Amino acid sequence: MKISEVKIFPVNEDRLKAYVTIVIEEVFVVRDLKIILGNTGLFVAMPSKKKKDGTFRDIAHPLNQETREQIENSVFDEYEKHLAGIGSTLGEIQKAK
Repeated sequence: MKISEVKIFPVNEDRLKAYVTIVIEEVFVVRDLKIILGNTGLFVAMPSKKKKDGTFRDIAHPLNQETREQIENSVFDEYEKHLAGIGSTLGEIQKAK
């Protein structure tokens, strides 16, 4: 699988750092991934939908760890480029929690 495009949409919230759209092999788009600052650092959350009981369920997600890592690496690479453009780093974002 090739991730052919990653678009970062930064937000100015405490834990939510950006929304992300990825394009897979130039033929399939996944929107509303999120870069979130958690207790142990940044992570990529898959698109999800809130259920009637208040819990969330992923509506799109990788089926194995290798694919998850590939998505995360692509997203974080593009996010680092965005941060470099504004004079910041991933390390600074993670320490700011």
